Amino acid sequence: MINEKLISRINELALKAKNNSLSEAEKKEQQQLRQEYLKLFREGFRQKLEHIKVIDVDGNDVTPKKIKQKENN
Repeated sequence: MINEKLISRINELALKAKNNSLSEAEKKEQQQLRQEYLKLFREGFRQKLEHIKVIDVDGNDVTPKKIKQKENN
């Protein structure tokens, strides 16, 4: 789960980069934080997609088989 501390630090470094320049250590930290954020975002998004149920206009469950298989595991 993405926490506020991670987002806060990413934003802090982004603001500093916009107003000044970042040191090499800060640039490296910023890149690592962004990678961690993307990893957590993708994991959360994938979990949400795996639990989606698709219903057509007639009320029939038309969830793709691939998603149903993941849901059953």
